Amino acid sequence: MLHWAKTRVINSVSGMFAHAEMPLKHTGDFPGDPGLCGPDSISWRVISDVSVFIGGIRALLIQAAHPEVVAGVDEHSRYRDDPLGRLSRTSFYVTSATFGAMPEVKEAVNLVNSAHQGVSGTSHRGQAYSASTPDLAAWVHNSLTDSFLEAYQRFGGRLSHAHADQFVVEQSRVGEMLGASPLPTTAGELREWITGHPALAPSPGMRAAVRFLQNPPIPAAQKAGYQILMNGAITTIPREITSVLGLTPMPGAKVSSTGMVLGLRRIMKNSPAWQAALERCGVSYDPRLFREQRS
Repeated sequence: MLHWAKTRVINSVSGMFAHAEMPLKHTGDFPGDPGLCGPDSISWRVISDVSVFIGGIRALLIQAAHPEVVAGVDEHSRYRDDPLGRLSRTSFYVTSATFGAMPEVKEAVNLVNSAHQGVSGTSHRGQAYSASTPDLAAWVHNSLTDSFLEAYQRFGGRLSHAHADQFVVEQSRVGEMLGASPLPTTAGELREWITGHPALAPSPGMRAAVRFLQNPPIPAAQKAGYQILMNGAITTIPREITSVLGLTPMPGAKVSSTGMVLGLRRIMKNSPAWQAALERCGVSYDPRLFREQRS
């Protein structure tokens, strides 16, 4: 009975990310290639943890606070029609850029840059936008970096200031490949840049995105857990941004989301991508950190 329950949880969560090509399918073809981060990186530790689920939701909420960024998503993305597909494609990019060998990293970045071509227009406040400009790419990239770091710090494990800064530097290498700028190089500078960003303001696209993220069209079996994670994500967002988004943390959200992350960590353990990357690099690891892979 316990095995059945664990399998059901794993399949339910993993199924949300199975709507695009699976990342690192051929990573074994690049033996010894450490990729952009490498086995000794903080990125492999942080992004392998299940707290990344909260980090991903948090990033999407924060990204929506920028009127020009969210206008690009609202007018050029199919997220309403294919939410799990978009989620899976984002997961493919993050996983490949973090754990992949360099050819896989370059492929993932090229796919993102290609998708951003032609994503341009004018926001509701009359400002022109283009997804390929360095400042808008920086808002998307930096909010993702800050969100993964904050989610891990709150729900995963405590990093020292030096390790938190190292994570930001490692992720900035991905940002450089995306053409994003500016790219803060310490956790403190990153948080200050995000919370003090002058472009943030409510917008029609933001309100639509927040409504969607609060109640996405996903299967009922997954929605209850998603709501707990989403409410947990809101508890980690600085007040400067929740005030723009019009969100308030729900009572008990931190406790319930912490409990859920602990449960998921016990069941799902660490990302199979981390395991595959360690094997590619010939690094020994404790197999108990990863769930048994079944065909």
